[in-house]
Amino acid sequence: MPETELDPVIHAPARLRVVATLATLPTGDELSFPKLQKLLDMTAGNLSTHLRKLEDAGYVTVTKTHEGRTPATYLTLTARGRGAFEDYTTALNSLLKGAAG
Repeated sequence: MPETELDPVIHAPARLRVVATLATLPTGDELSFPKLQKLLDMTAGNLSTHLRKLEDAGYVTVTKTHEGRTPATYLTLTARGRGAFEDYTTALNSLLKGAAG
């Protein structure tokens, strides 16, 4: 992908918010689905749809487990997702510098 081309998987506003939020976590740390949903003020269905696209791209890992008898879902940004987000921010900065110059 050319340096100034924005990754279409990340570029969708909702997915950009998801990736940017998960990128603030230290590598390997997870965030629960309900916590991410609350942070981003998204419906469960909308968040699930965007997470599926990110997971299909290999950017996010979704781990489903149980805490006692209650289902729990945890999310983490993969190394590939971190790299894609870094590339995205580099491309965006490059585009902004070009537009300003």
